[in-house]
Amino acid sequence: MKDHATTQPSLPVRVPLVTQPMTMLQSLAAARRNILSIIPEIATRQPIVSGRTGTRWHMVMDPDALRRILLERLDDYPKSSVTKNLLRPAIGESLFIAEGAEWRWQRRAAAPAFTHRNVLGLAPVMTAAAERAAERVAASGPAAIDMLEEMVATTFDVISDVTFSGDEGFARQRVHAAIDHYIAEAGRISLLDMLGFPEWVPRPGRMISGGAVRDMKSVADKSIAARAARGPAGVPDLLDLLLEAEDPETGRAMSAGELRDNLLAFIVAGHETTALTLAWSLYLCAFDQQVQDRARDEAQAVLGDRACTGEDVEKLPFVRQICEEALRLYPPAGVVSRTARAADTLCGREIRPGDTVMIPIYALHRNRLLWDAPDAFRPDRFADRKAIPRYAWLPFGDGPRICIGASFAIQEAVIILATLLARFRFAPVPGRAPEPVMILTLRPDGGVWLLAEAA
Repeated sequence: MKDHATTQPSLPVRVPLVTQPMTMLQSLAAARRNILSIIPEIATRQPIVSGRTGTRWHMVMDPDALRRILLERLDDYPKSSVTKNLLRPAIGESLFIAEGAEWRWQRRAAAPAFTHRNVLGLAPVMTAAAERAAERVAASGPAAIDMLEEMVATTFDVISDVTFSGDEGFARQRVHAAIDHYIAEAGRISLLDMLGFPEWVPRPGRMISGGAVRDMKSVADKSIAARAARGPAGVPDLLDLLLEAEDPETGRAMSAGELRDNLLAFIVAGHETTALTLAWSLYLCAFDQQVQDRARDEAQAVLGDRACTGEDVEKLPFVRQICEEALRLYPPAGVVSRTARAADTLCGREIRPGDTVMIPIYALHRNRLLWDAPDAFRPDRFADRKAIPRYAWLPFGDGPRICIGASFAIQEAVIILATLLARFRFAPVPGRAPEPVMILTLRPDGGVWLLAEAA
């Protein structure tokens, strides 16, 4: 481990965390550029950090306290109004936003769609998308390629195919453009959000993006209605499974609006987060050629010259470890926020009702109390998952609200990454290192520009 670390010329890119207290206006300006830049550096060295910026806030990095928040007292720590206000215009009261009984019945209804059997049944779509991505990379020749843009296109192909397979009327590009527009215009933290203004007070960015959201919902509504009239054809896709879904306890099925909002949530989360995992994984493989060579050897031994399939995933443990380490260093949701509903004590600190309780996953994953050389890229950390405290690694959250599509995302990432690494050798483009910037998700600002040559 130590020998491996000394062979690296430097550490991979990271966010410079703040070392001095900031005023509210300074925090706002920093957050609108990069939410992670408001995390105090001390959060990588302490179990909890507290302060006040408009309201009392606490950043929690202690696994036992996180277990309390995400599992033991889940209902006392609902998602913050800031999170809900940002996302509700696009994805309504879907699984990602709903709380309490409303969330529970939707989760029970949707869960069967994401069983191992159903996720494995969707793997051929991922394999086909990986093959097309490899063909595009090969056709690009020796020129530099933005692998972020390529991975976004690839994972959107996957999510649209597993959601609306065979529906030629589904306007993919309109939905994709609407998602990108919404994130760009509405995703930036508003001063009104930080000050705790109610949701009905208009936010300019979200008003600008309203047309894109209406367009996205209209396209989805038409596709759902057409599928309901047509019925499934062949292997059931995600829309088929959700159209048939019902809560096993109450028999309740999703209304057309609930189904649309959940599908849009799956589309947004299902391509953006996996694309980022892949883009960061490729950046890290280009950063550390020894890791890349080892992963390529594993992929070629399993795949030969064919694309990866769902059945191959369990035979590619090191490729999976690269994805897991990329999720540690660059978690797509770098900060999540809760609002305390009841009095509590975390790490000996008083929590009052109304306090904002943040889980800065970016700082948690780099906390020196939990990780050895936390800023270093070491996929072998994940060779023994039992050695990692359960609540120290939270790219998908945990507890009852753990991401419903986590196994889908990991399977997709391994299939695509293994296919690419088996066929190409990736190298960084000098002077074009990405910058980790989080608005809604932790993106490599400027793209991930790599040179690819046949392996």
